Amino acid sequence: MKLIVTFLLLTMLPNSFQDEISLTFEGKEINSLQRSGFGLSPFEETMIDEGKYQQLLNTIEQKVFEKPVDASIDNYGRLISEKNGHRLNRKKFKEEFYTNFFSEGTASIEIPIETIYPKVDSELLASIRTKRISQYVTYFNSGNKQRSHNIHLASEAINNYVVFPNETFSFNAVVGKRTAEKGYLPAPVIVKGELSEGVGGGICQVSSTLFNAVDRAGVKIIERYSHSRKVPYVPPNRDATVSWYGPDFTFKNRHNQPLLIRSKVIGGQLIIVIYSSDTLNIEKREVPSAPGKLPKEVNKNDKNGNQQ
Repeated sequence: MKLIVTFLLLTMLPNSFQDEISLTFEGKEINSLQRSGFGLSPFEETMIDEGKYQQLLNTIEQKVFEKPVDASIDNYGRLISEKNGHRLNRKKFKEEFYTNFFSEGTASIEIPIETIYPKVDSELLASIRTKRISQYVTYFNSGNKQRSHNIHLASEAINNYVVFPNETFSFNAVVGKRTAEKGYLPAPVIVKGELSEGVGGGICQVSSTLFNAVDRAGVKIIERYSHSRKVPYVPPNRDATVSWYGPDFTFKNRHNQPLLIRSKVIGGQLIIVIYSSDTLNIEKREVPSAPGKLPKEVNKNDKNGNQQ
């Protein structure tokens, strides 16, 4: 069989091996190449260099890839439709590339793509936005601009996230690494008693608020750690410290319906609400409410605890 394939390839060799192959996407050229640049030495006209071919695939993938966008709910409660994404169809492209490589004359290949469907569509989101399962509110000093900014960013990162049945939610995986490049700021003023994370300080208030909200909703807590010192924005032992290179907060949705996380900041309040389908009936856990008084803030180098 291999001899037959080799013979067929040899009979299909182009007369002018330098002929160009144009790669187009949605009718526009995104790359062009010479056949000779992909031949495997010393068999340039009969074999393709697999390493160069893989590099070409990676380059094309970067140019044509479009991430799908989940359906979401905006700040006014309006449903925003999902958007399909797409990626390179590697199988079809390989067929096209090999056929044209061993053909004569110039050639043009329209990049084949395959659809990537979003995880959450409008129909699903509409069905799980109706029933409020639980809610938790914590308070912070909105005058602390750096810390408030970080809380806003982390709150937006988990907002509209849907946790499917038997799925495990990871705070670190969903929010991602807290870096200056992503907009997180250093928080030189910290909540009294809290160990600051530096860039991204204040994130633990978001994870702690989420912990209490989902705990009320009856999920299974997989991983949670308390700070080494008491924090004032939640009751004792009701916090969930997180760090990119350290602890994470994770939980599993053990219900038979998806859970929708809605998170927003209003003034000095962080509000997280958990929604689901009307068909879901759960027995809520008793969780103590957060202190309603704004926590006192101190500079972490100020041992006397003077207010900023």
